[in-house]
Amino acid sequence: MDSVKQSSNKSRLARTFAKVLHIRAATGADKFQKSRSKTWEKVKPDKTINESHNQRVIFHKEDEKLKERAVMDAFIAKLFATISSVKAAYAELHQSKLKESEIIFLKEKLEEIRRENKIMEKRLNSSGSFSSSTHEKWNFSSLSLTNFLFVLKQTTKSIRSLVKFMISEMEAANWDLDAAANSIQPDVVYWDASHICYAFESFVCKQMFDGFNLPGYSIPGDSQSKGKPQSFFFDRFMELKSLKPREYITWKSTSVFAEFCRGKYLELVHPKMEASLFGNLSQRNLVNARKFPETAFFDSFLEVAKWVWLLHCLAFSFSPDGATIFQVTKGSQFSEVFMDSVNEVTFMSPESSPEVAFMVVPGFKVSKTVIQCQVYLI
Repeated sequence: MDSVKQSSNKSRLARTFAKVLHIRAATGADKFQKSRSKTWEKVKPDKTINESHNQRVIFHKEDEKLKERAVMDAFIAKLFATISSVKAAYAELHQSKLKESEIIFLKEKLEEIRRENKIMEKRLNSSGSFSSSTHEKWNFSSLSLTNFLFVLKQTTKSIRSLVKFMISEMEAANWDLDAAANSIQPDVVYWDASHICYAFESFVCKQMFDGFNLPGYSIPGDSQSKGKPQSFFFDRFMELKSLKPREYITWKSTSVFAEFCRGKYLELVHPKMEASLFGNLSQRNLVNARKFPETAFFDSFLEVAKWVWLLHCLAFSFSPDGATIFQVTKGSQFSEVFMDSVNEVTFMSPESSPEVAFMVVPGFKVSKTVIQCQVYLI
């Protein structure tokens, strides 16, 4: 009995002890939950603040990145704009270089042509007048521009020889050459004092080439030339070319060429000029009487008349319309296509923009070819 009571007491004690433990456990757990709840309540606001702070930091960083990207985009845009402008400048420079190279090429080509012309001139000068060795070259069927250039060269050469003679006579007669040149070509400032000779050349050319474009050269009484074929003028050319002009006018004193010489002398040499140079008008009086003075000055004039006449005959041998003379006026812009400068060595520089002071020798158009006029530039 005692053992049963003890066992029952033990069981009751165990249940009581277990209940107590359960209550304590529950109370402890509740306290732990409350403690956790309180801890969470304390920690949660701090975490929210941190998250808000972190978000602000992130937003700030993103804003900074956006700003940096905007700056970078602006920089890249500016860089591309700069590159584009550099490319455009390079393209423009490249284009200008191409233009410059074209100009250099054309200048070199022009210089080459000039050298060839000088070689041709030397050959022509060395051949002198017409010779028997070159006779076969002067055929009507094989006329070329070279023939015309040869005669033109001899024409300008004879004009310069006459001008030199005139200036020496003027100096001997105590002329004021500057005043005389100024009366022909007013208000020209010459690069060199010796260049006044070009003014006198321009005067001689103006008088001698007046009427050149007409078949009859405006010679009074010449009714033969109008409407004649090209071969007619070539025959005239061949008849005179191998003779001295005095020989020809002595042989044919009533010829068209003799009339041409008379008319041009009276136009070129003014009575006051002749009286001043030679002290009288005897040469003029002889010319008016259909005679020809036997003086060095008149012989020099006859040489000019011969070559101008031959050039005229040759021009109308090329074409029924002849060779067209063209002129340029004072103040014209210099063009290497239509003009050749008699003083080019003096003036030429890259920065200069030369103008025509006056024309010395007229230019010609033979068929489709342009032969440059000679000009004095300022």
